Amino acid sequence: MKRLRLDRWTGQLLLARPGASTASTPRAVPLRSAAAAPRCTAVAAAAVRCQSTSAAPQTPGEVDDFHDGTDPVRFPPLEQLPPRATSLPSPPPERAPQSAKLAALHARLSLPERLPLQTLARALVDASADENPQFNNTNLAFVGQSLINYHVAEWLMCRYPRLPMDILYAAMKAYAGPTALHHVARSWGVEHAAAPGGEVDPGLLQFSMHKPGDAIVSFGYRRAELEGIKKYKWRHGMSSRVVFDDDFGEMVDTEEARDELRSRADTEYGNEYTRSLAEKAYATCARAVTGAIYAHAGREAAKAFIKAHILSRTLDLSRLFAFKKPTRELSLLCAREDFEPPVARLLSETGRLSRTPVFVVGIFSGKDKLGEAAGPSLEHARNKAAMNALKSWYLYSPGEHVRVPSDMLAEDAKPWEPAYIDIGEIIGR
Repeated sequence: MKRLRLDRWTGQLLLARPGASTASTPRAVPLRSAAAAPRCTAVAAAAVRCQSTSAAPQTPGEVDDFHDGTDPVRFPPLEQLPPRATSLPSPPPERAPQSAKLAALHARLSLPERLPLQTLARALVDASADENPQFNNTNLAFVGQSLINYHVAEWLMCRYPRLPMDILYAAMKAYAGPTALHHVARSWGVEHAAAPGGEVDPGLLQFSMHKPGDAIVSFGYRRAELEGIKKYKWRHGMSSRVVFDDDFGEMVDTEEARDELRSRADTEYGNEYTRSLAEKAYATCARAVTGAIYAHAGREAAKAFIKAHILSRTLDLSRLFAFKKPTRELSLLCAREDFEPPVARLLSETGRLSRTPVFVVGIFSGKDKLGEAAGPSLEHARNKAAMNALKSWYLYSPGEHVRVPSDMLAEDAKPWEPAYIDIGEIIGR
């Protein structure tokens, strides 16, 4: 039988029964002499220090430096910060190369090597965290917003030249709006800090829930009748939306009181306002990263980044349409295009006298079938068929890989072929 080593016994057992080592020794193991007892005791004491989970005895005043009574031996500080780090509203730029989160984000997005970590760290600092424009992402976000909106708009107009204006605005917001860019930044693995400060890891998104910060300058004008539109729900048409409103056809409101914003932020965390602040901060971060790529790597790198992360997202444009009078709109379309007047014909039916009848109706212009749909009644099937016919007209596309005007900025670009331009929608919504 193998001999047992007393010095390998656990420290808890030796500490509980220090004098019973010989009594608990197996019979097959020969007892050691009394001269070896001090050595065994010393080994046991060493084992207690190395293996015991009990706290080591502390000298008086050892924990006086920690207000919460934390043991400095077991819980040492994670990082020795410079003295001025705790007084800054955001992390200093020299800490960016030491951040593992920042390096991981740079590698995860396959960003160009010419984009330094200091600029990427600046893209993660919102204006509500640091008001200094030389250290926050406001300027980068403005450049990125202009680039994203431009490339999304030209792609939609060349890919779907017959889209109505309100559908174009909705598609623009679905691709480049705050909610969409918030999901894009989340998919990158960007995490936010609980509160901004100089001691925060530069790889975390920083924004404040109590200070609204300066909004990104956007294109558009503030309406003089804005208060009346909000209070009395005045109607504003599509022409005024094109002239006065922002890139998404929404009214520009820059006069909202800061006191009201602060009062909203002081309420319970997790309300609608605080969620919108987080959404805007993430969207601003995505725009700032795009602007940083443009500033350091150039136009083509920024365009490829937008195409890979924003235009690659799937959007079902057919679900954005809402027709009020589809049959009337289809009749006006056929009259404008010199088509024969549309006629609805019953193609098939089943269970007319049952509880669940199904009618299949087709819309024909001469011998050409414009649309087809099924419904529980003849009227419902006719309206759905007219809607499908209108969607097939508005969602016309010359091809998936359509050229856009920005392609001509490349040095080896082919001669430009004019894009197809439709004369406009039938009925303004």
